[in-house]
Amino acid sequence: MNKTEFTEQLRAALKGLSEEDLKKSVDYYEEMIDDRMEDGIPEEEAVNGLGSIDEIKDKILKEIPITNIVKEKIKPKRSLAGWEIALLVIGSPVWVPIVLSLIITGLSIYMTFWIIILSLYVTDLSLFLSGILGIVAAFMQTNGFATGLFLSGIGITLTGVSVLLFFGFNQITKWMFILSKKFLLWLKKLFVGEKKSAN
Repeated sequence: MNKTEFTEQLRAALKGLSEEDLKKSVDYYEEMIDDRMEDGIPEEEAVNGLGSIDEIKDKILKEIPITNIVKEKIKPKRSLAGWEIALLVIGSPVWVPIVLSLIITGLSIYMTFWIIILSLYVTDLSLFLSGILGIVAAFMQTNGFATGLFLSGIGITLTGVSVLLFFGFNQITKWMFILSKKFLLWLKKLFVGEKKSAN
């Protein structure tokens, strides 16, 4: 595809963005194509080297704050007529609670991800501290060698388990972070639209 076709498809894929964000993104990729062509790369090869429209759309959406996208989506495209304003006011006891409940549900789901992570690390910390206290208790107890050996064994075991769990929880945290980024990108795509592009 040539530069003009690429630009048209990119504009169509990003149609839900504000005019400022759209212009900035399209200008950036047009300039990148121009730079490649100045380096002697043919136009179609310069365009194809950028990747697919869907990949570029995902990159752009990751960088743009969701507040910009939502603000553009809810901004009226025209001024509302008197009867439309009256309907909005009359219907507000119905639609305001529904919108608020959807927002709160979305935030709750997002916060649940991070509450789970926090609880995993709190559990790990409690195991680690229990292990350390078990080792300390082994040296401080006065009930004989066998009791001290038992307490130190329990303490070392709990400490070892907590260290292993720490590495496991770090991996889970990475996955949750990736999942939350994908969830945020999915939300942005909902607002911008999922128009598929042809290469």
